[in-house]
Amino acid sequence: MFCDSCGAALQPGQGFCTRCGKQVIGPVAPGSGRVARHAHLLGILWIAYSAVSLLGGLVLMTVSHTIFGPFGPGNGAPLFIRPLLSVIALVLLTKGALGIAAGWGLLQKVEWARVLAIVLGVISLINIPFGTALGIYTLWVLVSPGADQEYQALARSAGQ
Repeated sequence: MFCDSCGAALQPGQGFCTRCGKQVIGPVAPGSGRVARHAHLLGILWIAYSAVSLLGGLVLMTVSHTIFGPFGPGNGAPLFIRPLLSVIALVLLTKGALGIAAGWGLLQKVEWARVLAIVLGVISLINIPFGTALGIYTLWVLVSPGADQEYQALARSAGQ
């Protein structure tokens, strides 16, 4: 059982939450805390944000191999531009693929998705403004006190 206000674990028969002090009215089942209320939306946002990242990586890879490739126009660009753009594109593609995996995992409530989403959330903090917003939201949902127990209970109740 979890507090529907702060997500703290509750003991059977407990009248008040020890963390936030809210009165417990009846049994609170897994699925009514902060993580349960926000995990679905967080999964959708990770998939959407990562799809844009994948698209950016594909465009950048195409540009690096066509415009700056061996058969591109002789524009006098420095030789390091093509490898640099390719590396950035690979980073974007990898981050996008991992973000889609994290979003799918959050939607399916698998246990590894929480850790992956937290790691990607920290990395995304540097991508102003959307990555920062998504990173803060991810950390607010998944790193709050008691979030690990609540997510594990959700994963168990989902049959994972």
